[in-house]
Amino acid sequence: MRVEKQAGNGMARRGLLRGAALGGAGIAAASLVPAQSASAASTTSAAGAGDGFVFPGVDVVIDGSHATTDVTLLVRAYLARKSAADPAGTTDFFSHHPVTYIDAVLGWAWYDWDSLLTAMGQFMPTWPKDGKSYPTRILGDSTSAIVFFTDTAGLFGPSEIRAVGVVNFNDRKIARQIDYWDGRHFGISNTAQLKLPADQFPADFRESTVGETAARTMKHVSYELARVLRDGDGANAAELFAPGAVFEDIPAHVQIIGPRSIGSYLTDAAALLPYAGGSTAVRHVVGSAVGGGYEWTASDGPVLRGVIALELDRWRRITRLTAMWDGSQVDDSTLVSLSRKAIER
Repeated sequence: MRVEKQAGNGMARRGLLRGAALGGAGIAAASLVPAQSASAASTTSAAGAGDGFVFPGVDVVIDGSHATTDVTLLVRAYLARKSAADPAGTTDFFSHHPVTYIDAVLGWAWYDWDSLLTAMGQFMPTWPKDGKSYPTRILGDSTSAIVFFTDTAGLFGPSEIRAVGVVNFNDRKIARQIDYWDGRHFGISNTAQLKLPADQFPADFRESTVGETAARTMKHVSYELARVLRDGDGANAAELFAPGAVFEDIPAHVQIIGPRSIGSYLTDAAALLPYAGGSTAVRHVVGSAVGGGYEWTASDGPVLRGVIALELDRWRRITRLTAMWDGSQVDDSTLVSLSRKAIER
């Protein structure tokens, strides 16, 4: 390919077929990375070197400013193959052991390679010929990364899906993949039709099978941010952000710029944000010293899990924070309140 620059465990066959009817949103999470080619191995691993690549057939420039070239090319190559609806080719990008794929919104889980192949073989024949699944932003390296990717309308149902995949690699094969996305964007009723009951959700997201391999800097910033969010301490949270930092909460449709305003918002909205408060904890950290983030859990409240993506500068300060969680788990009034908290006076 020319490089240009500018169902398995826990899910029955009936569930797979039902998922195929709407495109099986969660398996979009499989949209990640292949084994590294010889040419990819020779590329630079410098942060930002992966910026500026385009995706075949889509007018988009992949934001790889906080990713290495090797992981950017791996993601790009894989998604081009996935867009071709090739079940065997898709499954080749996964490790045989260990392997974990969980859709954190629907509760679907696969824990072995063969069940992944079966699921993809059922989903992909339903895709439109012009459907695309493409990356928009990548954070990290070929050890672990966060991938923002978009599936075009018709591929996984009546709406596009904008998801955040948290990925660990074992020898450049996917060993663990967890997808987070906003059920409201997909459609509340569509999400509800596919979602497993809460008591059938995986209790173990199997982060222990891959270990904590994120860069030390990313782990330090992630745990410090999680601590101040847990305490509702917006003032100290502000100290973690760079002067021109951007905070964005995708389900809440909130964007705030600058440490002072970000800190004020995190203080005022602490009781409403699902990733803040005393019941929250870090599940798993991924990424390099400049790009990555962490999965979080909450033991209290309607939203029990999500992901925070982080971009860091050379001074280890946050330049961009992106929060993704399932907005279909809260009512309209909560989202309105989150927006109101962003109003400055």
